[in-house]
Amino acid sequence: MEDDDPSIDADPGLILDKVDQWVDGFFALLPNLAVAGVVFLLVLLVALAVAWSVRRSFRNRGEDLARLLGSIAKWAIILGGALLALAIVVPSIRPGDLFAGLGLGSVAIGFAFKDILQNMLAGLILLIRKPFVPGDQIRCDGHEGTVEHVETRATKVRTYDGRRVVIPNTDVFTNAVTVNTAYDARRSEYDFPIPLDADWNRAVSVALEAARGVEGVVPDPNPEALAVAVEDHAKAVRVRWWTDPRQAEVVHTSSRVLLAVEAALIDANFPPPDRRRLRIAAGPP
Repeated sequence: MEDDDPSIDADPGLILDKVDQWVDGFFALLPNLAVAGVVFLLVLLVALAVAWSVRRSFRNRGEDLARLLGSIAKWAIILGGALLALAIVVPSIRPGDLFAGLGLGSVAIGFAFKDILQNMLAGLILLIRKPFVPGDQIRCDGHEGTVEHVETRATKVRTYDGRRVVIPNTDVFTNAVTVNTAYDARRSEYDFPIPLDADWNRAVSVALEAARGVEGVVPDPNPEALAVAVEDHAKAVRVRWWTDPRQAEVVHTSSRVLLAVEAALIDANFPPPDRRRLRIAAGPP
């Protein structure tokens, strides 16, 4: 019994004709490709020059802002140049169709890269409004350290123990940020317990005099010493002092204040009370 299915024979002549058409079309496009290449190269040079000019113009507003605006300008020009080069290579494609397609594509790109675009916009707003600048010490979202850079995607913070934290700009923009170095001075305080029968006025004077003589305590605002009741069975002297707002100065000066005030109180016959007795006097918890 013969097979009724017709056999499919490949015609080498048709394949060669098709390849020949492709080759002819490629050589026909060579002039357009050359022109498009030259145009795109010129656009690339213009983009680099504009980016350099933008960075130079906005440098007085901050290096990070200048770098971000220069990058946005450069890539916008490069994208326009790529569309122009494509219109030259394929003349049948009209610029209006390209921009219409770009508009439709931008919606899809916006959904796909929503987080990236949000971080870029948040970074741009942060750089323009400047709630903090590189070199400031901040606390945000449980992280604390010195701001290194505000980039297109994230803010880089160097922690006090020498690590880098990369915080998305959206988190920095939407969450509460404490800028420790926003002002020239930062206040610290500590309560020094004294015996219940001690002379409170004299203890306050001794503590205040000791705090004033500590290196790193700024004279304006002046340090303070206050009489405070810790509980019904105890009393204390609360010392407040101001220092340079940087974390290293705050920590070191605080250590010197604690040592100086405690030594001065002991020398003036104000020994710290036995905390075990205080707990016994307070009764069971």
